[in-house]
Amino acid sequence: MVNATHLDQDLEDLLGLVENKHGAVVVTFWDKVVRLPDAGERLAELSRRAAIPIIPVDARRLSEAHRQDIRRAVGEGRKFPPGPLSQRAGWTVAPSRTPFDIPVIGQILALALLILPAWFAAQYANALADRLFEPLSALIAPLLRTVEVWPGPLASIFGGDYGFVAMFPFLLLYSVPTVLFFAVVIALLKSSGLVDRMTVSLHPLMLPFGLAGRDLVRVMMGFGCNVPAVVNTRACSSCSRANCVMAIGIGAACSYQLPATVSVLAAAGMTVLVAPYLLFLAVVTLLLLALSASRASRDPKNHLLIEGRAFLQWPQGSAIRREAAHVVNQFFTVALPVFFMICVLAALLAWSGVLDACSRLMGPVMSLFNLPPEAALAVVLGSIRKDGLAIGLLNMEAGNLKVPLESPVQVLTAVALAGIFLPCLVTVLAIARELGWRFAIRMMTRQATAAVISCLVLAWGGSLFYS
Repeated sequence: MVNATHLDQDLEDLLGLVENKHGAVVVTFWDKVVRLPDAGERLAELSRRAAIPIIPVDARRLSEAHRQDIRRAVGEGRKFPPGPLSQRAGWTVAPSRTPFDIPVIGQILALALLILPAWFAAQYANALADRLFEPLSALIAPLLRTVEVWPGPLASIFGGDYGFVAMFPFLLLYSVPTVLFFAVVIALLKSSGLVDRMTVSLHPLMLPFGLAGRDLVRVMMGFGCNVPAVVNTRACSSCSRANCVMAIGIGAACSYQLPATVSVLAAAGMTVLVAPYLLFLAVVTLLLLALSASRASRDPKNHLLIEGRAFLQWPQGSAIRREAAHVVNQFFTVALPVFFMICVLAALLAWSGVLDACSRLMGPVMSLFNLPPEAALAVVLGSIRKDGLAIGLLNMEAGNLKVPLESPVQVLTAVALAGIFLPCLVTVLAIARELGWRFAIRMMTRQATAAVISCLVLAWGGSLFYS
């Protein structure tokens, strides 16, 4: 498969790799060159001289006739010629310049397009969920009262603070809409070609941290759900994938973590801290990558193959639906079942007293972060599932803080430590499945170390400016 806009260059690069093998050539982006004089005739002559089928298509509008032509050509099994072709198409089509190509301005614009969805979700999607939370909680209250009198651990598994029924409003109102929102936004950016233009613009900024430009898009996908974002890193380069997964684990506040954080800040009357919190995540993530990324992943010779090839087009509804459906499907088939398993685990740990024991053990450690011992429960729960930080810090019925946090610095330190000390179990399992347990354990160790050091700096450095 080659790009029509750079047909000669792609054939020169790729034909040597398939010499004497059997197949066909599919030329995509044909809609970008079809209006060139004699484009069809020159392509037909190129196919005749090379003695291989060359099929031009617009892959965004692939007709059944094109599908049949491709199947027929592959079925024929023509042999690719040895060496470079003597015949050339003779054209190169470059995309028009856009504001993304302007130094600094383009990078600011690209970052804004990535950050705005997270800001919108924090300001509006979660605000709507807040309004609907109490009515839905009241609706399921009779069922919750019923399951809470069940015998043994069943009451904890289905009721309590961590069970299925108790967590249903949070799951329905905060997680699912946020995942849908981010899935549609990412699909819209991809279908329009904006992702590619943003990728090219941001690549020079990301390279010193061992990331490619498009890896930042995958990190932003993690604000919907970390699991589809981690799975999506399969398309990363081999040297940047580990860095991208680490950035998702520590820097992408998922649809559980972000609403829980906003809820805590709102209960403390400090919603103004949402922006500093997101900035803190970004700074910690970049510092960790700068210190841990391999030299190969930061090599300035790591150029993008799509430079000069990123075209903008009107997004297609079918492409948006297909891309969004893929992300949502990963959430429901991969993340959600694990979430229910974690509900059972958290409920059993609470019923057995393990959570309380862990909180008591970590209580004295909280003084190192200038936090009261009661904040330990939020750190423990946040390491299991990210909405646990709200359960550990909030009095759910009264809607206020149950942990005595007296200053903005303490509030920010508490939500940051509980949010990034470890990735939640859903994310850990997804990472282990994709990259192995050895990598997952090494990543958790680095993340815990970065969280401890950064939160110590935040707690005591912030207290110097706010006492």
